[in-house]
Amino acid sequence: MKVYRPIPIDEEIKLNSKRIIVSKTDKKGDILYVNDYFCEITGYQPNEVIGAPHNIIRHPDMPRAIFYLMWKTIQSGGNITAIVKNLSKSGRYYWVMTDFENHRDSDGNIDSYIAFRGSAPKRAVEQMEELYSIMLDIEKEHGMKASLVYLQGFLDERHTNYNDFVAELVKPQSLVEKLFSIMKKSFLSTHDRETPQYSRNFTTAV
Repeated sequence: MKVYRPIPIDEEIKLNSKRIIVSKTDKKGDILYVNDYFCEITGYQPNEVIGAPHNIIRHPDMPRAIFYLMWKTIQSGGNITAIVKNLSKSGRYYWVMTDFENHRDSDGNIDSYIAFRGSAPKRAVEQMEELYSIMLDIEKEHGMKASLVYLQGFLDERHTNYNDFVAELVKPQSLVEKLFSIMKKSFLSTHDRETPQYSRNFTTAV
């Protein structure tokens, strides 16, 4: 599938803190489902992204090491909350707080992933933007492994890990965090993930 890569422009898309962006991918990272707010924010229609790799919305300002960390964590059955800068079809950007839900088949094996994205607190964006800029420069000069080593050193110095570091940045925004959790639970309770209809109903709203 041919993937269109927009040219980034320095213009931010402001998210509605009362809505969440939802997408579902298979184990390879190809998109199976997107909700209405995903389409509204990214500018893509479902037929443009279903079957495409999820990195279609990856912003070039993001270090590859962060996606490696995210992917490694969810593949192992864990969860991770990340602050991510994404790219829309128009080239504009938007910052999100991302959380995941692993979907398992009848044998208990992971067969797909659901990503929930909400508005990222300003404090978290400012901190991560600075960190990601350094990591990206390291990647350009020395590769992703060096970027991961730097990230680990950054976290070790603060006696924390990535998940806890993000949680601390989000902590002052407890109401935002609670709202995000409520919206996530609402989505999961109103969408039967065990039925074929879930992955066919590409335009279902949250």
